[in-house]
Amino acid sequence: MRWYFRFQLSLRDIEELLFERGVIVSYETVRRWCDKFGACFAHRVKASRRKPGTTWHLDEVFVRLRGEPYLLWRAVDQDGAELDILLQKHRDKAAAKRFFERVLAACSEAPRKIVTDQLRSYRAAKAEIPALACVKHVFVKASARVNNRAENSHQPTRERERRMRGFRDPERTQAFLSSFGPIRQHFALKRHLLRASLYRKQLATRIAAWHRFPEITQVPPVF
Repeated sequence: MRWYFRFQLSLRDIEELLFERGVIVSYETVRRWCDKFGACFAHRVKASRRKPGTTWHLDEVFVRLRGEPYLLWRAVDQDGAELDILLQKHRDKAAAKRFFERVLAACSEAPRKIVTDQLRSYRAAKAEIPALACVKHVFVKASARVNNRAENSHQPTRERERRMRGFRDPERTQAFLSSFGPIRQHFALKRHLLRASLYRKQLATRIAAWHRFPEITQVPPVF
């Protein structure tokens, strides 16, 4: 599971890597493992990380599922940590409000500032949510690359989308991406900001924490 969510490997790649190590499983078995335990591991990863930042960056990007256009809404904090994602068909006020409420449910506290593009649905939806009504709202032009924190957060999803040759089923896509983001970020340290020795130390700590997650039995949350 760690290999599949962390690296751009297919299920058949994982099957081959396990076979080399003497473990004979079908790629379909690996798929079922990811479907069954991915949400639980992602929940443990979120619970183990520090409290989310006070500035939220929100952005939406178009994805196609079997030729049908969908909007993938994503929220990250000022440090780039993914707060939540939501795959929706529309880009209106109801969709924005649904996403705001989902992110609030995933975070213990409301932010001090929200940064979005100039989509009017954000302003209309935010005004109807009491917890966000008084929060500072900064609008930026998408073309100006001011909201790079949110826009750059889509890159791993785009890379994985190409590797998987596109997403297909909405429910499976929502479930996969909800697990993919937190698990990938758990291991994807900002290596360019760390000395080699410190990077290896922090990576070893996170791998050790990952190995402890199965000891904590918990029903996976529904995404």
